Amino acid sequence: RLRSAPVTIRFVTNTTKECKRDLLERLTKLGFDIAENEIFTSLTAARNLLEQKQVRPLLLVDDKALPDFTGIATDDPNAVVVGLAPEHFHYEMMNRAFR
Repeated sequence: RLRSAPVTIRFVTNTTKECKRDLLERLTKLGFDIAENEIFTSLTAARNLLEQKQVRPLLLVDDKALPDFTGIATDDPNAVVVGLAPEHFHYEMMNRAFR
């Protein structure tokens, strides 16, 4: 019924563990009729803000989330994006983030 209604449909999640492409694949396997542009994640919001502010982030996110940041400059970081990525939370990386 929603598809036939005059409304915009979005699937919203706060996950930071996987990119939109992987999330889309998982949801379609579960039977959802969904397009990638209908998915809005916290990573989508983060990317939008990075583009708006024109900053270069240090990405403290899970490796599976990195595709959502393709094309974003990360050299000489002047911002930090933090997601659920325990494998990246160690002294060296935290030191880089604070600097």
